[in-house]
Amino acid sequence: MNEEQVKKRIEELTEQVNYHARKYYDEDTSEISDFEYDMLTLELSELKEKYPEFSDYKSRSEEIGGTVKEGFEKVEHEIPLQSLQDIFNFEELYAFDERVKKEIEQPVKYVVETKIDGLSVSLEYINGEFTRGATRGNGLVGEDITNNLKTIKTIPQILKEPITITVRGEVFIGKKEFEEMNEKRLENEETIFANARNAAAGSLRQLDSSIVAERPLDIFIFNVQKSDKKFSSHYESLIYLEKLGFNVNPVKIVCEDVLQVIKEIEKIGDKREELNFGIDGTVIKIDDLKQREILGTNYKTPKWAVAYKYPPEKKETLLKDIIWQVGRTGAITPMAILEPVKVAGSTISKTTLHNEDFISEKDLKIGDTVVIQKAGDVIPEIVEVKKGKRTGAEKNCIIPKKCPVCGGIAIREEGESAIRCIGIECPAKQYRNILHFASREAMDIKGLGDSIIEELLQRGLINNIADIYTLELEEIGTLKKDGKKFAQNLKEAIEESKNNEFYRLINGLGIRHIGVKAAKQLAKKYKNIDNLMETNVEDLSEVIDIGEIMAKSVYDFFNQEQTKDLISRFKNLGINMESPESENTDLRFEGKTFVLTGTLEKFARSEAEEIIEKFGGKTSSSVSKKTDYVLAGEDSGSKLTKANELGVTVITEKEFEEMLG
Repeated sequence: MNEEQVKKRIEELTEQVNYHARKYYDEDTSEISDFEYDMLTLELSELKEKYPEFSDYKSRSEEIGGTVKEGFEKVEHEIPLQSLQDIFNFEELYAFDERVKKEIEQPVKYVVETKIDGLSVSLEYINGEFTRGATRGNGLVGEDITNNLKTIKTIPQILKEPITITVRGEVFIGKKEFEEMNEKRLENEETIFANARNAAAGSLRQLDSSIVAERPLDIFIFNVQKSDKKFSSHYESLIYLEKLGFNVNPVKIVCEDVLQVIKEIEKIGDKREELNFGIDGTVIKIDDLKQREILGTNYKTPKWAVAYKYPPEKKETLLKDIIWQVGRTGAITPMAILEPVKVAGSTISKTTLHNEDFISEKDLKIGDTVVIQKAGDVIPEIVEVKKGKRTGAEKNCIIPKKCPVCGGIAIREEGESAIRCIGIECPAKQYRNILHFASREAMDIKGLGDSIIEELLQRGLINNIADIYTLELEEIGTLKKDGKKFAQNLKEAIEESKNNEFYRLINGLGIRHIGVKAAKQLAKKYKNIDNLMETNVEDLSEVIDIGEIMAKSVYDFFNQEQTKDLISRFKNLGINMESPESENTDLRFEGKTFVLTGTLEKFARSEAEEIIEKFGGKTSSSVSKKTDYVLAGEDSGSKLTKANELGVTVITEKEFEEMLG
């Protein structure tokens, strides 16, 4: 390359590295693999070393970690949380060992540990009590995430000795837990996490600790940053940390020389699939702490440690077929059926293709030779199609227009990637449909929870929503030991639900995009189920809070044979499907929009919303210039801040009561 080409390439690499670093460190997402990012940074550093005249082009790869997220307090690290120099082959490891031996006259021992793929944090203890935890941030300044870290069960709140100590660890999500979490997200129509690292980092940097508590976070401690107790070796400090009650990295091997280090790296590489946590390499550290002091550190990395990165293993195999599976939410997902191939220690015979767009982007055809790799040591994925190996016998994938399970309409809405079955009686969706139908905001059938619904379906006692109302006492009683009382209570709750308000039934049907507020508007406008089923998209679009997409969704839902069959059964079962004539003439809140925030003392939030709607007002979940009142309780958050910024009237619970008279 000439000088102009070098300059252009450095500019390109700097832009790419900065973009992907921002995604990874600041947004906790990634569009490329760690290995691909490492190769970009390696090429950039080699070019800048060879052409120092272009050293002014600064990239995020020369910094440590990310920036402090808005909403968190800053924490200055007394001892910097540095990153490690990456190496990618054993020649570089030998070179590291040679540099060490030039500085250190005595024999050097190393400790080899697994490099956990997660988010680095510091934990501070005073007299044995956990007082503060922070992210690494940029190495010098991190984020105070103490409350989030307190939700992790493997972080001790009180140590076994009253010592003042600061330790460093890696928060992660185990392989099994990661797979289970992604399966649950699929069921809940949420985007799955690309890898366990992003999931852990994104979870830990949530502003709401209750969200963090729901995530299966774990931690391994791997270093003493500062301590009352003095140590002579790194390995000695790790053993002491275990005695204090910390969950210490389980892979920590003392090696007499670099040859033993290489053997251990190879062993870990061969057995990495057996580990129940994801790794992105191994860490090699000098064990003797005095020798570490002699070597010292650079701005970004210590001179006494390196990280060996394993290259991702890729294998070619045959794409034998593409099948379509229906999830509990109705999402119809393509699945690749592969000629079994062993990748990173496990045999892969199938993998998700995510959605129709993924198939189009990769230009996948049945019969293709494809390249498979495991993302983050967990998820197998197709990364490439070997188009040069095509014979002409390959077949295009047929995108379904009907649900492969029930034959109902399969739709893909504008702006969405998923194809969905909207059949209310689709067997694949029944668990989710029934769970929503019985939920508190829908038909509110107390006692009909997730485990009972699962049991009823498994035993074949119900097959769809209407079957709930034909259950016999004796059948319900078999679900629990001495279940007579339970059966009586559940049967009464089922019967009581027949008389629910009409909007609850509409909400309970689970029509896509239709929640409680929209259901109330539909019930108010159409009065009964027949009127609602006979209307058209144009008329539906004129209902308050019902947009064009929602209107189309309602129309499509009620014009399916499955829906008509279910409604017919409901009529025969005596379920209320009409709204009473309104007797309320007090519309004091008509035309007014309220937003509720914080905790109210005298009202449940749902009660306050019902009162507002009873008097002709409406409620919203977000504050805007169109908001008339923000009803603020205790611990009000960002909504109150925004209301003050926009000049929206803020009222207390007492003022709300005065408005009610």
